[in-house]
Amino acid sequence: MKDCAERTVVLRKPRLSGVDLEEKSTILITCSPGLVGYVRGEVEQLGYQVGASHSTGLEVEGSQVDAMRLNLHLRTANNVLFLLKHFKCKSVGELYDNVSAVAWEEMISCKEYVSVVGKVDTGFVDNSMFANLKVKDAIVDRIAGKRGRRPDSGKERDNVVVQLYWKDDKCWVYLNTSGQKLSDRGYRKIPGKAPLRETLAAAIITATGYNGAGPLVCPMCGSGTLAIEAAFIASRRPPGLLRSNYGFMHMKYFDASKWRRIRSEASKQSKVRGGKAAFVPGPIVATDIDAGAVEVAKKNATTAGVAHLIDFDVCDFAETIVPKGAGIVVMNPEYGLRLGDMRELEATYKRIGDFFKQKCSGYTGYIFTGNPALGKKVGLRTSRRFEFYNASIECRLLKYELYSGSRKGRD
Repeated sequence: MKDCAERTVVLRKPRLSGVDLEEKSTILITCSPGLVGYVRGEVEQLGYQVGASHSTGLEVEGSQVDAMRLNLHLRTANNVLFLLKHFKCKSVGELYDNVSAVAWEEMISCKEYVSVVGKVDTGFVDNSMFANLKVKDAIVDRIAGKRGRRPDSGKERDNVVVQLYWKDDKCWVYLNTSGQKLSDRGYRKIPGKAPLRETLAAAIITATGYNGAGPLVCPMCGSGTLAIEAAFIASRRPPGLLRSNYGFMHMKYFDASKWRRIRSEASKQSKVRGGKAAFVPGPIVATDIDAGAVEVAKKNATTAGVAHLIDFDVCDFAETIVPKGAGIVVMNPEYGLRLGDMRELEATYKRIGDFFKQKCSGYTGYIFTGNPALGKKVGLRTSRRFEFYNASIECRLLKYELYSGSRKGRD
Protein backbone atom coordinates (compact mmCIF):
# COMPACT_ATOMS: atom_id res chain seq x y z
CA MET A 1 0.00 0.00 0.00
CA LYS A 2 3.00 2.33 -0.21
CA ASP A 3 1.58 3.86 -3.39
CA CYS A 4 -1.57 5.10 -1.63
CA ALA A 5 -1.89 8.79 -0.83
CA GLU A 6 -0.53 9.42 2.63
CA ARG A 7 -3.37 11.33 4.23
CA THR A 8 -6.33 10.72 6.47
CA VAL A 9 -9.80 10.71 4.94
CA VAL A 10 -12.56 10.22 7.47
CA LEU A 11 -16.30 10.40 6.91
CA ARG A 12 -17.76 13.57 8.37
CA LYS A 13 -19.97 13.24 11.40
CA PRO A 14 -23.17 11.67 10.07
CA ARG A 15 -26.25 13.84 9.80
CA LEU A 16 -29.34 12.95 11.79
CA SER A 17 -30.67 11.27 8.63
CA GLY A 18 -27.54 9.14 8.35
CA VAL A 19 -24.18 9.19 6.54
CA ASP A 20 -23.92 11.56 3.57
CA LEU A 21 -23.63 9.25 0.54
CA GLU A 22 -22.21 12.11 -1.54
CA GLU A 23 -19.25 12.64 0.80
CA LYS A 24 -16.08 11.95 -1.20
CA SER A 25 -13.14 9.85 -0.12
CA THR A 26 -10.47 7.71 -1.76
CA ILE A 27 -11.84 4.66 -3.55
CA LEU A 28 -9.36 1.82 -4.04
CA ILE A 29 -10.32 -0.54 -6.87
CA THR A 30 -8.48 -3.86 -6.61
CA CYS A 31 -7.81 -6.42 -9.32
CA SER A 32 -5.80 -9.54 -10.09
CA PRO A 33 -2.16 -9.22 -11.20
CA GLY A 34 -1.86 -8.10 -14.81
CA LEU A 35 -5.32 -6.54 -15.04
CA VAL A 36 -4.76 -3.02 -13.69
CA GLY A 37 -4.42 -1.56 -17.20
CA TYR A 38 -7.82 -2.96 -18.16
CA VAL A 39 -9.38 -1.62 -14.95
CA ARG A 40 -7.86 1.79 -15.70
CA GLY A 41 -9.45 1.80 -19.14
CA GLU A 42 -12.85 0.97 -17.70
CA VAL A 43 -12.62 3.54 -14.92
CA GLU A 44 -11.59 6.31 -17.30
CA GLN A 45 -14.35 5.37 -19.73
CA LEU A 46 -16.81 5.81 -16.86
CA GLY A 47 -15.49 9.35 -16.43
CA TYR A 48 -13.24 9.02 -13.38
CA GLN A 49 -9.70 10.34 -13.10
CA VAL A 50 -7.20 7.77 -11.89
CA GLY A 51 -4.79 8.75 -9.13
CA ALA A 52 -2.18 6.44 -7.59
CA SER A 53 -1.92 2.89 -8.91
CA HIS A 54 0.07 -0.28 -8.35
CA SER A 55 0.17 -3.81 -9.73
CA THR A 56 -3.14 -4.92 -8.24
CA GLY A 57 -5.18 -1.75 -7.89
CA LEU A 58 -5.73 1.93 -8.51
CA GLU A 59 -7.36 4.88 -6.77
CA VAL A 60 -10.02 7.40 -7.70
CA GLU A 61 -11.80 10.08 -5.70
CA GLY A 62 -15.50 9.49 -5.25
CA SER A 63 -18.50 9.07 -3.02
CA GLN A 64 -20.32 5.96 -1.91
CA VAL A 65 -22.75 6.60 -4.74
CA ASP A 66 -19.75 6.40 -7.10
CA ALA A 67 -18.76 3.15 -5.40
CA MET A 68 -22.21 1.75 -6.13
CA ARG A 69 -21.89 2.74 -9.80
CA LEU A 70 -18.39 1.25 -10.07
CA ASN A 71 -19.57 -2.04 -8.58
CA LEU A 72 -22.29 -2.23 -11.20
CA HIS A 73 -20.17 -1.45 -14.26
CA LEU A 74 -16.64 -2.78 -13.73
CA ARG A 75 -15.83 -5.98 -15.63
CA THR A 76 -12.18 -6.65 -14.72
CA ALA A 77 -11.95 -5.49 -11.08
CA ASN A 78 -12.16 -7.58 -7.90
CA ASN A 79 -13.42 -5.16 -5.26
CA VAL A 80 -14.36 -1.51 -4.75
CA LEU A 81 -13.06 -0.26 -1.38
CA PHE A 82 -14.17 3.04 0.19
CA LEU A 83 -11.58 4.55 2.54
CA LEU A 84 -12.88 5.29 6.03
CA LYS A 85 -9.65 6.07 7.86
CA HIS A 86 -5.88 6.21 7.34
CA PHE A 87 -3.55 6.51 10.32
CA LYS A 88 -0.08 5.86 11.72
CA CYS A 89 0.09 2.63 13.69
CA LYS A 90 2.91 0.93 15.61
CA SER A 91 1.02 -1.56 17.77
CA VAL A 92 -2.17 -3.59 17.93
CA GLY A 93 -3.25 -1.30 20.75
CA GLU A 94 -3.04 1.73 18.46
CA LEU A 95 -4.86 -0.27 15.80
CA TYR A 96 -7.73 -1.02 18.19
CA ASP A 97 -7.95 2.58 19.44
CA ASN A 98 -7.99 4.11 15.96
CA VAL A 99 -10.58 1.70 14.61
CA SER A 100 -12.81 2.06 17.65
CA ALA A 101 -12.79 5.85 17.16
CA VAL A 102 -14.82 5.45 13.95
CA ALA A 103 -18.60 5.89 14.38
CA TRP A 104 -19.43 2.34 13.34
CA GLU A 105 -22.81 2.49 15.06
CA GLU A 106 -23.89 5.08 12.47
CA MET A 107 -22.98 2.70 9.64
CA ILE A 108 -23.63 -0.86 10.86
CA SER A 109 -26.73 -2.22 12.53
CA CYS A 110 -26.25 -4.40 15.58
CA LYS A 111 -28.40 -6.96 13.71
CA GLU A 112 -25.85 -7.24 10.89
CA TYR A 113 -23.03 -9.71 10.26
CA VAL A 114 -19.50 -8.29 9.99
CA SER A 115 -16.46 -9.80 8.31
CA VAL A 116 -12.95 -8.34 8.53
CA VAL A 117 -10.29 -9.25 6.01
CA GLY A 118 -6.83 -7.80 5.85
CA LYS A 119 -3.35 -7.76 4.44
CA VAL A 120 -0.55 -7.12 6.90
CA ASP A 121 3.08 -6.36 6.07
CA THR A 122 4.60 -4.91 9.21
CA GLY A 123 6.99 -5.83 11.97
CA PHE A 124 4.57 -4.64 14.65
CA VAL A 125 2.48 -7.81 14.45
CA ASP A 126 3.42 -11.26 13.21
CA ASN A 127 -0.06 -12.61 12.57
CA SER A 128 -2.49 -11.00 10.11
CA MET A 129 -5.38 -12.99 11.59
CA PHE A 130 -4.68 -11.43 14.98
CA ALA A 131 -4.75 -7.94 13.41
CA ASN A 132 -8.08 -8.74 11.74
CA LEU A 133 -9.42 -9.95 15.07
CA LYS A 134 -8.45 -6.67 16.78
CA VAL A 135 -10.22 -4.69 14.07
CA LYS A 136 -13.32 -6.85 14.46
CA ASP A 137 -13.22 -6.41 18.25
CA ALA A 138 -12.91 -2.64 17.89
CA ILE A 139 -15.94 -2.50 15.59
CA VAL A 140 -18.28 -4.72 17.58
CA ASP A 141 -17.17 -3.30 20.95
CA ARG A 142 -17.92 0.22 19.70
CA ILE A 143 -21.37 -0.78 18.42
CA ALA A 144 -22.15 -2.68 21.63
CA GLY A 145 -21.13 0.33 23.72
CA LYS A 146 -23.35 2.69 21.72
CA ARG A 147 -26.31 0.43 20.95
CA GLY A 148 -26.21 -2.18 23.73
CA ARG A 149 -25.73 -5.12 21.38
CA ARG A 150 -22.90 -6.32 19.20
CA PRO A 151 -23.39 -7.61 15.65
CA ASP A 152 -22.45 -11.14 14.72
CA SER A 153 -19.11 -11.63 12.97
CA GLY A 154 -17.16 -14.28 11.12
CA LYS A 155 -15.46 -15.23 7.86
CA GLU A 156 -18.42 -15.10 5.46
CA ARG A 157 -18.32 -12.07 3.14
CA ASP A 158 -22.04 -11.92 2.40
CA ASN A 159 -22.89 -8.87 4.49
CA VAL A 160 -20.73 -6.04 5.87
CA VAL A 161 -17.07 -6.43 4.91
CA VAL A 162 -14.30 -4.25 6.39
CA GLN A 163 -10.86 -4.33 4.79
CA LEU A 164 -7.59 -3.63 6.61
CA TYR A 165 -4.21 -2.86 5.04
CA TRP A 166 -1.27 -2.43 7.42
CA LYS A 167 2.02 -1.58 5.77
CA ASP A 168 5.00 -0.74 7.99
CA ASP A 169 3.66 1.98 10.35
CA LYS A 170 0.61 2.98 8.27
CA CYS A 171 -2.90 1.55 8.30
CA TRP A 172 -5.83 1.95 5.94
CA VAL A 173 -9.34 0.87 6.93
CA TYR A 174 -11.83 0.50 4.09
CA LEU A 175 -15.45 -0.45 3.68
CA ASN A 176 -15.48 -3.19 1.05
CA THR A 177 -18.55 -2.04 -0.85
CA SER A 178 -18.46 -5.13 -3.08
CA GLY A 179 -18.54 -7.81 -0.41
CA GLN A 180 -17.96 -10.89 -2.53
CA LYS A 181 -15.54 -10.39 -5.44
CA LEU A 182 -17.02 -8.79 -8.54
CA SER A 183 -15.97 -11.86 -10.52
CA ASP A 184 -18.85 -13.66 -8.80
CA ARG A 185 -21.34 -12.42 -11.40
CA GLY A 186 -24.02 -14.91 -10.44
CA TYR A 187 -24.60 -16.53 -13.84
CA ARG A 188 -22.18 -19.45 -13.60
CA LYS A 189 -24.26 -21.86 -11.55
CA ILE A 190 -22.39 -24.81 -13.10
CA PRO A 191 -18.74 -23.79 -13.63
CA GLY A 192 -17.42 -26.76 -15.60
CA LYS A 193 -13.82 -27.97 -15.36
CA ALA A 194 -10.95 -25.50 -14.89
CA PRO A 195 -13.08 -22.44 -15.77
CA LEU A 196 -11.68 -18.97 -16.38
CA ARG A 197 -12.57 -16.42 -13.74
CA GLU A 198 -15.12 -14.01 -15.18
CA THR A 199 -12.91 -10.94 -14.68
CA LEU A 200 -10.02 -12.61 -16.51
CA ALA A 201 -12.32 -13.65 -19.36
CA ALA A 202 -13.57 -10.06 -19.65
CA ALA A 203 -9.98 -8.78 -19.81
CA ILE A 204 -9.08 -11.32 -22.51
CA ILE A 205 -12.04 -10.23 -24.64
CA THR A 206 -11.14 -6.58 -24.04
CA ALA A 207 -7.54 -7.24 -25.12
CA THR A 208 -8.81 -8.56 -28.47
CA GLY A 209 -10.42 -5.18 -29.16
CA TYR A 210 -13.85 -6.76 -29.52
CA ASN A 211 -16.76 -4.31 -29.34
CA GLY A 212 -19.63 -6.30 -30.82
CA ALA A 213 -19.49 -4.78 -34.29
CA GLY A 214 -18.20 -7.95 -35.98
CA PRO A 215 -18.35 -11.72 -35.43
CA LEU A 216 -16.68 -13.41 -32.48
CA VAL A 217 -15.97 -17.15 -32.57
CA CYS A 218 -15.19 -19.14 -29.39
CA PRO A 219 -14.33 -22.77 -30.18
CA MET A 220 -13.59 -24.92 -27.11
CA CYS A 221 -16.08 -22.72 -25.24
CA GLY A 222 -16.29 -24.92 -22.12
CA SER A 223 -18.78 -23.41 -19.68
CA GLY A 224 -19.14 -20.38 -21.94
CA THR A 225 -17.43 -17.70 -19.89
CA LEU A 226 -15.56 -16.04 -22.80
CA ALA A 227 -18.67 -15.97 -24.99
CA ILE A 228 -20.89 -14.65 -22.17
CA GLU A 229 -18.45 -11.90 -21.21
CA ALA A 230 -18.21 -10.98 -24.91
CA ALA A 231 -22.01 -10.77 -25.08
CA PHE A 232 -21.96 -8.43 -22.07
CA ILE A 233 -19.46 -6.19 -23.85
CA ALA A 234 -21.35 -6.31 -27.16
CA SER A 235 -24.62 -5.32 -25.49
CA ARG A 236 -22.99 -2.86 -23.06
CA ARG A 237 -24.64 -4.83 -20.31
CA PRO A 238 -23.04 -4.04 -16.95
CA PRO A 239 -22.07 -7.37 -15.35
CA GLY A 240 -23.26 -6.19 -11.97
CA LEU A 241 -26.90 -6.18 -13.06
CA LEU A 242 -27.05 -9.88 -12.19
CA ARG A 243 -25.85 -9.43 -8.63
CA SER A 244 -28.52 -9.13 -5.93
CA ASN A 245 -26.10 -8.73 -3.02
CA TYR A 246 -23.31 -6.21 -2.43
CA GLY A 247 -21.55 -5.14 0.73
CA PHE A 248 -22.96 -1.60 0.51
CA MET A 249 -26.53 -2.96 0.71
CA HIS A 250 -25.93 -3.96 4.34
CA MET A 251 -25.06 -0.49 5.57
CA LYS A 252 -27.61 1.39 7.68
CA TYR A 253 -27.62 4.30 5.25
CA PHE A 254 -28.11 2.24 2.08
CA ASP A 255 -30.44 4.15 -0.25
CA ALA A 256 -32.40 1.51 -2.16
CA SER A 257 -34.19 4.07 -4.34
CA LYS A 258 -30.90 5.58 -5.48
CA TRP A 259 -29.55 2.09 -6.28
CA ARG A 260 -32.67 1.34 -8.33
CA ARG A 261 -32.12 4.53 -10.34
CA ILE A 262 -28.49 3.61 -11.02
CA ARG A 263 -29.54 0.14 -12.15
CA SER A 264 -32.36 1.50 -14.27
CA GLU A 265 -30.04 3.87 -16.15
CA ALA A 266 -27.61 1.03 -16.83
CA SER A 267 -30.40 -1.30 -17.94
CA LYS A 268 -31.73 1.25 -20.46
CA GLN A 269 -28.24 1.58 -21.96
CA SER A 270 -28.00 -2.20 -22.31
CA LYS A 271 -31.37 -2.52 -24.03
CA VAL A 272 -30.40 0.02 -26.68
CA ARG A 273 -27.12 -1.77 -27.39
CA GLY A 274 -28.32 -5.36 -27.05
CA GLY A 275 -30.21 -5.76 -30.30
CA LYS A 276 -33.64 -4.72 -28.97
CA ALA A 277 -33.39 -1.29 -30.59
CA ALA A 278 -30.83 0.45 -32.83
CA PHE A 279 -27.76 -1.77 -32.52
CA VAL A 280 -27.56 -5.43 -33.51
CA PRO A 281 -24.27 -7.09 -32.45
CA GLY A 282 -22.38 -9.35 -34.81
CA PRO A 283 -22.82 -13.10 -34.29
CA ILE A 284 -21.14 -14.76 -31.34
CA VAL A 285 -20.42 -18.44 -32.04
CA ALA A 286 -19.53 -20.82 -29.21
CA THR A 287 -18.75 -24.51 -29.78
CA ASP A 288 -17.37 -27.46 -27.86
CA ILE A 289 -16.97 -31.15 -28.62
CA ASP A 290 -18.41 -31.95 -25.18
CA ALA A 291 -22.22 -31.86 -25.39
CA GLY A 292 -22.41 -31.59 -21.61
CA ALA A 293 -20.19 -28.51 -21.61
CA VAL A 294 -22.34 -26.85 -24.27
CA GLU A 295 -25.46 -27.57 -22.25
CA VAL A 296 -23.83 -25.96 -19.20
CA ALA A 297 -22.77 -22.97 -21.31
CA LYS A 298 -26.33 -22.53 -22.60
CA LYS A 299 -27.73 -22.57 -19.06
CA ASN A 300 -25.13 -20.05 -17.91
CA ALA A 301 -25.89 -17.77 -20.87
CA THR A 302 -29.61 -18.00 -20.13
CA THR A 303 -29.02 -17.07 -16.51
CA ALA A 304 -26.86 -14.16 -17.70
CA GLY A 305 -29.64 -12.97 -20.00
CA VAL A 306 -27.50 -13.13 -23.16
CA ALA A 307 -28.41 -16.52 -24.64
CA HIS A 308 -30.18 -14.77 -27.54
CA LEU A 309 -26.83 -13.25 -28.57
CA ILE A 310 -24.84 -16.54 -28.73
CA ASP A 311 -25.08 -19.37 -31.26
CA PHE A 312 -24.07 -22.62 -29.54
CA ASP A 313 -23.13 -25.86 -31.29
CA VAL A 314 -21.63 -29.24 -30.40
CA CYS A 315 -18.69 -30.09 -32.63
CA ASP A 316 -14.94 -30.50 -32.79
CA PHE A 317 -13.36 -27.05 -32.85
CA ALA A 318 -12.07 -27.63 -36.39
CA GLU A 319 -15.68 -28.07 -37.58
CA THR A 320 -16.84 -24.75 -36.13
CA ILE A 321 -18.77 -22.71 -38.69
CA VAL A 322 -16.95 -19.39 -39.02
CA PRO A 323 -19.05 -16.46 -40.29
CA LYS A 324 -17.78 -14.87 -43.49
CA GLY A 325 -15.81 -11.64 -43.48
CA ALA A 326 -13.49 -10.22 -40.83
CA GLY A 327 -13.86 -11.10 -37.18
CA ILE A 328 -12.17 -12.42 -34.05
CA VAL A 329 -11.58 -16.04 -33.06
CA VAL A 330 -10.42 -16.68 -29.50
CA MET A 331 -9.58 -20.05 -27.96
CA ASN A 332 -8.70 -21.22 -24.47
CA PRO A 333 -7.30 -24.73 -24.94
CA GLU A 334 -5.96 -26.83 -22.10
CA TYR A 335 -2.27 -26.20 -21.45
CA GLY A 336 -1.13 -29.27 -19.63
CA LEU A 337 -0.53 -27.93 -16.14
CA ARG A 338 -3.77 -29.24 -14.71
CA LEU A 339 -5.59 -30.96 -17.55
CA GLY A 340 -4.70 -32.99 -20.62
CA ASP A 341 -1.82 -35.12 -21.82
CA MET A 342 1.13 -33.14 -23.24
CA ARG A 343 1.61 -35.27 -26.33
CA GLU A 344 -2.06 -35.03 -27.22
CA LEU A 345 -2.03 -31.31 -26.51
CA GLU A 346 0.89 -30.75 -28.88
CA ALA A 347 -1.20 -32.30 -31.64
CA THR A 348 -4.19 -30.20 -30.61
CA TYR A 349 -2.23 -26.94 -30.80
CA LYS A 350 -0.98 -27.89 -34.25
CA ARG A 351 -4.57 -28.54 -35.31
CA ILE A 352 -5.53 -25.11 -33.96
CA GLY A 353 -2.92 -23.58 -36.26
CA ASP A 354 -4.36 -25.53 -39.18
CA PHE A 355 -7.89 -24.40 -38.25
CA PHE A 356 -6.76 -20.78 -38.15
CA LYS A 357 -5.10 -21.05 -41.58
CA GLN A 358 -7.79 -23.03 -43.32
CA LYS A 359 -11.07 -21.66 -41.90
CA CYS A 360 -10.33 -18.27 -40.31
CA SER A 361 -8.77 -16.34 -43.16
CA GLY A 362 -9.37 -12.61 -42.71
CA TYR A 363 -9.92 -13.00 -38.96
CA THR A 364 -7.66 -12.09 -36.06
CA GLY A 365 -6.87 -15.18 -34.00
CA TYR A 366 -6.12 -15.41 -30.28
CA ILE A 367 -4.98 -18.33 -28.12
CA PHE A 368 -4.90 -18.05 -24.34
CA THR A 369 -2.32 -20.44 -22.88
CA GLY A 370 -0.15 -20.94 -19.83
CA ASN A 371 2.33 -23.12 -21.69
CA PRO A 372 4.79 -21.33 -24.03
CA ALA A 373 6.08 -24.63 -25.43
CA LEU A 374 2.60 -25.58 -26.60
CA GLY A 375 2.12 -22.14 -28.10
CA LYS A 376 5.03 -22.82 -30.41
CA LYS A 377 3.25 -25.89 -31.79
CA VAL A 378 0.63 -23.69 -33.45
CA GLY A 379 3.05 -23.12 -36.31
CA LEU A 380 2.06 -19.49 -36.92
CA ARG A 381 3.93 -16.29 -36.16
CA THR A 382 2.41 -14.19 -33.38
CA SER A 383 1.94 -10.48 -33.98
CA ARG A 384 1.60 -9.69 -30.27
CA ARG A 385 1.66 -11.36 -26.85
CA PHE A 386 -0.42 -10.11 -23.92
CA GLU A 387 0.65 -11.05 -20.39
CA PHE A 388 -1.95 -12.40 -17.97
CA TYR A 389 -2.13 -14.52 -14.83
CA ASN A 390 -4.64 -17.32 -14.32
CA ALA A 391 -4.45 -17.60 -10.54
CA SER A 392 -0.68 -18.08 -10.00
CA ILE A 393 -0.01 -19.34 -13.53
CA GLU A 394 1.72 -16.87 -15.84
CA CYS A 395 -0.15 -16.96 -19.14
CA ARG A 396 -0.04 -15.35 -22.56
CA LEU A 397 -2.74 -14.32 -24.98
CA LEU A 398 -1.15 -14.96 -28.37
CA LYS A 399 -2.36 -12.85 -31.28
CA TYR A 400 -2.26 -14.00 -34.92
CA GLU A 401 -3.06 -11.96 -38.01
CA LEU A 402 -4.83 -14.48 -40.24
CA TYR A 403 -4.46 -12.73 -43.57
CA SER A 404 -6.44 -13.81 -46.58
CA GLY A 405 -3.84 -14.04 -49.33
CA SER A 406 -0.25 -12.90 -48.79
CA ARG A 407 0.68 -10.40 -46.15
CA LYS A 408 2.68 -8.47 -48.75
CA GLY A 409 -0.50 -7.60 -50.58
CA ARG A 410 -1.90 -5.99 -47.41
CA ASP A 411 1.10 -3.82 -46.54
